[in-house]
Amino acid sequence: MPVAGSVYPVNLIVAGRRCLVVGGGPVAARKAAALVEAGAEVTVVAPRLCDEVRSLPVRLVERAYRAEDLDGAWLAIAATDDPAVNRRLDADGRAARVWVNAADDPEACSFTLPAVLRRGPVTVAVSTAGHSPALAGWLKEQIASQLGPEIAELAEMLSDARDELKAAGRSTEDVDWRRALNSDMLDLIRKGQLARARERLQACL
Repeated sequence: MPVAGSVYPVNLIVAGRRCLVVGGGPVAARKAAALVEAGAEVTVVAPRLCDEVRSLPVRLVERAYRAEDLDGAWLAIAATDDPAVNRRLDADGRAARVWVNAADDPEACSFTLPAVLRRGPVTVAVSTAGHSPALAGWLKEQIASQLGPEIAELAEMLSDARDELKAAGRSTEDVDWRRALNSDMLDLIRKGQLARARERLQACL
């Protein structure tokens, strides 16, 4: 069942936080890898662990899930092929006030995971609230075809400009950023003309 009603999208900062993944197959490996990429301290619990899981820089616990595995966890992901285990983790998480996501089971979730596209500091997330993960993945691919590495460079350039404005005692809220974004900055970055792109940004500011 998909999620009924609207969801509240957030970007969680999990760096340095303990996160639990229950499951030892390829799906669990993908979920754990994404948490590791975000800087989380990940523990994976499952009776059997696939090679992909074993290759990750995570803490491995090779046994069945127990409620105490949630002790100290900030969030948890159920990625098993056993709905009963997934539902038990969700119930235990609610009791322990730990956010839980169950892969392909929105009813056993306190949060859902979107399809994610990353370009440096830029993150684009696409969600269908569980209605169609395939559609979310397809939309991500469509967006990816339009957003190349130049978006990451643009984001860094804009961030540097914000820092310079703050250092000069200027408000960043009163700046017409759209004027810069609607200029030919992005085309200049694509062509590798970074100095000209910075000049264009400064002229717009």
